[in-house]
Amino acid sequence: MSDPADTQLVPPSSVVLVSGGSRGLGLAIVTDLLDAGVRVAAFARTVTPELEKLAAERPDRVHVGSVDVTDLRAAQAFVREVEQRLGPIDGIVNNAAVGQDSLHVHTATDDIARIIETNLTAPLQLTRLVVRRMLGKGLRGRIVNITSICAQRGFPGLVAYSATKGGMDAATRSLARELGGRMLVNAVAPGFFASEMSAVLGPTQLDQIVRRTPSGHLTDPLEVVPVVRMLLREHTNINGQVIVVDGAASI
Repeated sequence: MSDPADTQLVPPSSVVLVSGGSRGLGLAIVTDLLDAGVRVAAFARTVTPELEKLAAERPDRVHVGSVDVTDLRAAQAFVREVEQRLGPIDGIVNNAAVGQDSLHVHTATDDIARIIETNLTAPLQLTRLVVRRMLGKGLRGRIVNITSICAQRGFPGLVAYSATKGGMDAATRSLARELGGRMLVNAVAPGFFASEMSAVLGPTQLDQIVRRTPSGHLTDPLEVVPVVRMLLREHTNINGQVIVVDGAASI
């Protein structure tokens, strides 16, 4: 939940698009932004009952849809719907992603392609789509990419996944330069937290991560959402950065 003192950090007039907003960290981001007074558009391949409930409770401030992030035409149609219903989008959180649970030598070619398409190609295309529209409307937008400490520290069984998150970190820095301050572009790299994606690591590897984490616990989504909200705030000069939230596990 957001701190009441922070409710004006993100302008209430903002419309923030969140991909993969149906569960886990994505749902926590959607809920936090709504609590901060922001209008939110969220999509995922499957709209969960939790996301549907938020939309039903706040129909004037939430627009949700079932969209596969790799389907660019569907994403374009969703963006047009959002603009018609909520207004121009001036913030985007690229959160949608798929995980991996196989050693690289055992990972099928089709699986590598699927991971790259979902975690790297699709968010770059979605960002391009939204940035073009924001530039056309003269908006000084905010872009936040959810990446991972896997881009900075090696983990077996996550080679393709790590490559995509490293690609998004690099894209964050380059796009921040390219936009020249007209928009602010940052990434948040969470540590592992309890989710369907991290469950593939198994209890032994997760226990090892906890033991080497100075804070002594896996990352909680509620520890990540305030950082995302901060990067979407109206007045900030943070740009081109990758902010790690993992209790110093990756140091």
